[in-house]
Amino acid sequence: MKQIILGTAGHIDHGKTSLIRAVTGTNTDRLKEEQKRGITIELGFAALDLPSGRHLGIVDVPGHEKFVKNMVAGATGIDIVTMVIAADEGVMPQTREHMEICALLGVKYGLVVLTKIDMVDEEWLEMVTEDIREFTIGTFLEEAPILPVSSQTGQGLPQFIEALDTLSSTVPERSSSGLFRLPVDRVFSMKGFGTVITGTLISGRIGVGETIMVYPSKVTSKVRGLQVHNLSRETAEAGMRTAINFQGLEKTAINRGDIIARENTLTPSFMVDLELHFLSSNKKPIKNRTQVRFHTGTSETMGNLILLDREELMPGETCPAQVRLDEPVSLIRDDRFVIRSYSPVRTIGGGKVLNPIPSKHKRFQQAIVDGLMDLVEATPEAIIDYQARSAGPAGVTFADLLLMTNQPEKALTATIGSLLNSQNLILVDKDNRTYVHLSVFDELKQLSHDVLAQYHQRNPLKAGISKEELKSKFPRQANGKLFTQILNRMIKDQQLVLEDDTVRLASHTVSLQVDEQAVKQKIAEIYRRDGLTPPYFKEIVNTLAVDAKSAKAVLELLIAEGVLVKIKEDLYYDRQIIEKLKEQVVAHILEKGEISTPEFKDMTGASRKYVIPLIEHFDATNVTIRVGDIRKLRKRQ
Repeated sequence: MKQIILGTAGHIDHGKTSLIRAVTGTNTDRLKEEQKRGITIELGFAALDLPSGRHLGIVDVPGHEKFVKNMVAGATGIDIVTMVIAADEGVMPQTREHMEICALLGVKYGLVVLTKIDMVDEEWLEMVTEDIREFTIGTFLEEAPILPVSSQTGQGLPQFIEALDTLSSTVPERSSSGLFRLPVDRVFSMKGFGTVITGTLISGRIGVGETIMVYPSKVTSKVRGLQVHNLSRETAEAGMRTAINFQGLEKTAINRGDIIARENTLTPSFMVDLELHFLSSNKKPIKNRTQVRFHTGTSETMGNLILLDREELMPGETCPAQVRLDEPVSLIRDDRFVIRSYSPVRTIGGGKVLNPIPSKHKRFQQAIVDGLMDLVEATPEAIIDYQARSAGPAGVTFADLLLMTNQPEKALTATIGSLLNSQNLILVDKDNRTYVHLSVFDELKQLSHDVLAQYHQRNPLKAGISKEELKSKFPRQANGKLFTQILNRMIKDQQLVLEDDTVRLASHTVSLQVDEQAVKQKIAEIYRRDGLTPPYFKEIVNTLAVDAKSAKAVLELLIAEGVLVKIKEDLYYDRQIIEKLKEQVVAHILEKGEISTPEFKDMTGASRKYVIPLIEHFDATNVTIRVGDIRKLRKRQ
């Protein structure tokens, strides 16, 4: 059966609570102070079975201007609003503010109930009805019925219930396939049960025994018990007024305004991107960085409003904005919000969330402004495209996209699959399902090409750059998996060549100038000629009277080609001579079982300044292993 939430709205003392009591038998003013003063302070709750069998959960809200924040909390998640207007007073200030709040929160269905008709005559009733018709012009209640009732005599109540039944049949059913979310509107303890919360389950479903998380604190607990309209249930679904009893959760760990959801499905954020409508009823514009009260779900948070494309917003205008909050909120795209002025407190605007987890925006950036404006009516594909572009090398995760698109998991998987097939999106991390936009991928490919081209230009005699050095040129947001994927793609496309740990452009070849070729031959000849006692490289540079930088480049080329071997800084050997010495060392140890440093010195005929680096080179290359003062073979030859 379809689950529907009815909410009341209207000025103080216009008979909202009396109307609910008259049709349900429930007095929603449960607090002693409410009953003593005769006004609603806190949210009240009741239920009504309609003639069709449909079940209404009812949220009764306070009408006093001091308690409008409680009214906003109660209006969260309602499907139908009953705008209550007393016949003896007509439209009053809170009537107007409540109407604005309901419109800002996206309420689309409702009716007007004209109460206290037993206190006025027919002529007055007609005049008030006409005023109400004029008041609703241009609002979501413009075509709604105006139902005259008396909660005292019962007049009009059957017609009211019938109208609710008819209207409820037109309200679309909420989907239970989205993320489970329940904004907390009440927290209390019950003897024998522990901590209990209530709220309107706005999306998804939950069952007894499941683990939940409290946001933004991220405290976890298990659902011990569920009640829907005072009846125990094993599961609760979207649209139900729900009470949850938690296992081992202290009352102090949860507050009104918190969101109950599954573990790690929401992301608390101090910033939210918005489509902001500034009410035409405002008397003056709102300026950038104005401090506001940000109401969403059942929470109220202080923050500063950042106008991204202007210095001030005029009454009746709409613009993209970012709110920066004192405390984090946990939202998803299309959540509705209301902003109220700091002092004096009054509703001044609201709208819907465009991005619940944005980065901090600079103002007057046209690309950002245009992107946010496009998000207002964007398709899921367009949202993902924009968010992936905006995320840059860091990429965007599947979990983030669930919040950014407000799509059910299966639908989002299908949408992403389509973008992957068209290659507009690229999967770079299977473990946490991270994606980057094709344009970002191509930019990093171009960066790799440019880095290598510049390197080859500066170092024409070097084969290429090390993988780690190339990776260090990437933006720090780019992880290793993205770097590896770009490298592999460019190798596959024959743009790059990877040899050992060295990367080069496929078009790069080492070509020596005539004078460099001569220097190369001279250096190689010196190392061949001097055998195991070569000069230090700086001495060779001085002897040949060549440029040190050019000579070093030629030296590195000889090493890359395998002609020379580096033994230690500034000391190099001809590779064939080192290989021959290695054979002698291995043969000696195989015969004797070991070799001492003096024996190695006699074998080389070199001084100590060569002997120690050479024997340590064989240790370092796993030919020998030092045991005390002698060397043995590290592994069987």
